[in-house]
Formats: sequence, structure tokens, C-alpha cells
Amino acid sequence: MTSPSKLVLPLLFALIILLLIPLNTNFSNFFTIETLSNFFASFHEKSNHQSNNKQESNIVQSFKLSLKRSNWRYPFIGFKNIEDPASINPLLLPEPPSTFHNRSISLNASKCFLASLPHDAITHTNCCPPIPSPFKFKDFKDFASSNSPLKVRKPFHLVGEEVIAKFEKGIALMKALPKDDPRSFYQQSKIHCAYCNGAYHQQYPFENLKVDIHRSWLFFPFHRMYLYFFERILGNLIGDPNYALPFWNWDSIEGMQMPKYFTPLNSSLYHKLRHYNHMPPHVVDLNYNLNDSFVPPLKQISLNHATMYKQMVLASTKELFMGSPLRLGDESHPGIGSVESAPHNTVHKWVGASDTPNNEDMGTFYTAARDPIFYPHHTNLDRLWAVWKNLEQGRKDYSDDLDWLDFNFFFYDENANLVRVKIRDSIDTKKLGYVYQDVNMPWLNFKPTSKIKSKKLREANKAKILMSKEKTFFPLALDSIKSVIVKRPKKLRSKVEKEQEEEVLVIEGIEFGSDKSIKFDVHVNDDEDELSDPDQTEFVGSFVSLHHGHNGKISTKFKLGISKVLENLEVDEDDDLVVTLVPKIGKGEVIIGNIMIEFLQK
Repeated sequence: MTSPSKLVLPLLFALIILLLIPLNTNFSNFFTIETLSNFFASFHEKSNHQSNNKQESNIVQSFKLSLKRSNWRYPFIGFKNIEDPASINPLLLPEPPSTFHNRSISLNASKCFLASLPHDAITHTNCCPPIPSPFKFKDFKDFASSNSPLKVRKPFHLVGEEVIAKFEKGIALMKALPKDDPRSFYQQSKIHCAYCNGAYHQQYPFENLKVDIHRSWLFFPFHRMYLYFFERILGNLIGDPNYALPFWNWDSIEGMQMPKYFTPLNSSLYHKLRHYNHMPPHVVDLNYNLNDSFVPPLKQISLNHATMYKQMVLASTKELFMGSPLRLGDESHPGIGSVESAPHNTVHKWVGASDTPNNEDMGTFYTAARDPIFYPHHTNLDRLWAVWKNLEQGRKDYSDDLDWLDFNFFFYDENANLVRVKIRDSIDTKKLGYVYQDVNMPWLNFKPTSKIKSKKLREANKAKILMSKEKTFFPLALDSIKSVIVKRPKKLRSKVEKEQEEEVLVIEGIEFGSDKSIKFDVHVNDDEDELSDPDQTEFVGSFVSLHHGHNGKISTKFKLGISKVLENLEVDEDDDLVVTLVPKIGKGEVIIGNIMIEFLQK
């Protein structure tokens, strides 16, 4: 613990500064988080703060609290009255908010901790990759030359036998490498566990906050660069640096089953821990809820198209599609993106074994990458990021947010060199040397329709529902189907307003144990006694979460775009909506804090 005598000098220094500042100074523009963080970090080191378990000084605790509550964006500009423009030295003016950043998380790859796993996990808690000694790394600069031909990643159902043979050989060679080789299949699979189960932490003064790349804006860029280096390692081992990973095209009719190449027992692509009832030609369920009751293949294909339409087309803003921002001082899991929830999580669960504690290996993140099918599954997700950006005259990602752009990850390259990459390095696949083959996307035109065809009948049905509902009080335990009346802040919006902002249903304060798998469906203006299917308008989406850790509590939120849903239901003039939550997995394990409507800029 820091002794009181060691606090005298910094407190005296702070007192002198305060005496020099005019009384009417706006303190929110006086310091940057970065400046304060560096000051306290320096003081912290000099004070021999040796253990995270020791009680921190009141100064550091107060600083942490203020930082987490603040959204400061302006740096220190001098001891002058900033309310008087004439008194400000232009040389000391802050950068504009659009370019200044101070809350990007910077991981320290030299410090890796034991992962947080469920108590019944079938693996050990050490997911850390080999750490070089002395610790050293290089920054990523291997962008493709503009004159180099681009690699084309193709779907499994359209590639030739040579591509399959190379993939199979590459996986076999990676599996044959020594376990301590960072390029080995064993070490590559552990990367996912480390980044998904809290082995890495935020930097000072939030080193007790674990980093998880799921349920946030980190999901897509992390997996893109993970696959990029995996592809380079595999290509190097087979002697083909231009090799391009195939993708499992589960959003097309031809790809809606596990690729047959993953099933032969003598193949390096075979994996024992898979659901034995989901082998080809069984049609994949993109909104899987652990219910294996028979669905006719054509009906399942229709449901899958509807899921893709809702997750891709209705998610019209960056936060809806990519997930919510995660900045320095924030708890992990701020909010999941549409495609990450489903089909990402649901396909993981669909592939995972039914007779293991947590549907290992694919069914939970700490073991998912042990299954070779993990990589083509995520290659398709990477492709969908590229597809989403080009829907509806192009959509905006977080490329104007420096906190996102400067987040860094660490991966080993094909020469076993540790490389630091930033999200800004991942945005353009062409700069990384690859593109995706264009394939049919029938789901683009699969617009769901209401189960009740008449507007008058829908109005009568909603009136009946409203009459039967009592006032709901939050927090709400999701131990059965629950319906809530939600007020709309705006109605009868103009065409221009709808083009600029998406109406969004926000389910916040979602709390559950980190060692639980959770799934609940969300319906709007639906009848509890006759709920709609995923290919109908009233079914608007699903929240899905896989097992993450042990004895932890997850608190997150879920956002759904509903502008097109309300248009299809012809309820734009309504003052309120009936929102119904239907627990599918983890019934009784979830608490809902609130349900509301907000508007997000497109």
C-alpha cells in the first residue's frame, strides 16, 4: 500500500495547479485521460505498487471512477480562461473531437493470464501463446502491393480438388508441428481461447478488466486478422504463399450443409467432437436453439434465408451489425452485433457435440478453434462483413473512430515472428491481398411477411394483446414468455428521417452467468399463444450467447433495427409496441433490466 508520505508531493503539485486556474474554468476541457493516466501510472510505478490484489490508493480509485464516468475528448490547453476565446493560445488548441482519441485499449501481449473457463470445461485454463524472451514484436506493414494479383477466397462447394487437398495437407502439417511452435495447430487454436476468455487485460489503470473480443466492435476485425495469419502460415507450410482459404458458404442453398470434406475419418479435417446428427446432407439451422425436431429441408432453407435477411439487411447501422464500442475503462461485452449473435453463435452451437458439457468443441469459444471447420466458418463471416459494407449504397463502419482504429492485437506470422496489428490495418481486404468470389445471395430478396395479411386484423390482434397485459416492472426474470408494452418516442417519421436514422429496439441490462449458454427470441406485436416463425415479420431476431467463463456475471445489451419491420406491419402511427421475449436456451437464467426504443444514425 502507498504510504501517506508518498502522496504529499503529487497532492501539493495538484494544489498549486488548482490555485493557478481561474474559478470559471471548464474542467471538462482541462485534462486528457491520456495525460492523467500517464501521470498516475508514473506515480504508481514509483510507489512500488506490486500486486493487483493490494488495496489501491484513494487517488487511483477516484481516478478510475472518474475516467469510467467521463467521455472527455479535449487535451490540456493551458492555465487560461477557456471561456474567453481571446485568451486562448492558438498553438495550444486541442485537436477537434473527430481526430483526437484517448480511450483506445492497448493490449500488453507480454502479460497473459489464465483464462476464465466454466467449472466443467474439458480443457485446462492456460490459453496463452508462447511469449518471446526477451519480449519483442514488429508492427504490421505487410500490405499487398498494388501490382500483385489478389488471392480469391472461394466457397467449398465451388473449389476444385487441388484446393481441398492443399487445405487438408496444410492442416496436417500444422498439427504435426511441435506444440510449443506458435505456428502449430495447437497454438493457433489457443489464440481464440486467449482473446475470448479473458487471458488478456486492459492497460493501467484498468488492468483488472479482462478483454473479450466478442459482443463488441472487436469481433469482425479480430477474426479477420486471425484468419489472415492462419492463412499465411498454412500457405507457407504447403509451399504456396498465394493459397486462399475456402469458406463455408452456409448462407447459400448449395452450402447449407457441413462440407463433405470434413467427414472422412482419415482426413486431417475430421474432428471427433461434432454433433453426429448434423452430418451432411443435414441442412444447417442458422437460428439453432438446441431443438433437433425435424424440419423439412425446404422449410429450413426458407427459415435460413429469413435469418440472413434480418441479420444483414435490417442491421442498417454499424452498431447494429458490428456491435457496440468497447473503450478503455469499459467492461467487456457492451453489445453484440446482429450476425455475431446469429448465424455466428448458432452455427457454433449447431456443429458442437451434443454429448459434451458445453457442446465442445465448436459449441464454446475456449475450444472452438480446435475444430478445423472453425476457420472456413469464420472466413464466411469475414466475407459477410465485406458484403454488408456494400449494401444500400454502402454502409459506414467505425473507420472514423480512432478508439476503434488503434486497438491492437498480436499474432505470429509464418516465420514465427510476433506481429502487432491495429484494427486500421484490417479494414480493406485488398490491402491484405485477397477478395471473395461473388456468389448467389438469395436471402437479399427474402423479405419476411406478416402471418396476418390484413392491417385491420393486425390492429384487432394488437388491441386484444394490449387489453390482456398488465404493467410490467423491471428488472424482469426471463423464466417464461414475457410481453412488454414499449412506448415509441417518435412516430410518423418522414422518408428523410427514416433514411437518416434507424428506429432501434434496445434490450438493456441483460444479465446472466458467464458459464451459461443463453438464447431468447424477440417478437413485435405477436401473439404469445401463436408465435411467428423466423420467416415472418413479427419475429425480429434472437439474442444468443455461448459459454464463456466460470463464476462471472455478464451484463450486456442487445439492439435490433425495426424500421422496416414497422413499415411491413403498417404501424408507423402507433404510440407503442408489444415486445415479446421467448426464452429458448437458459430459461430462468436471464434478467432483463429494461426495454426501450432509440434512434441510431445510419
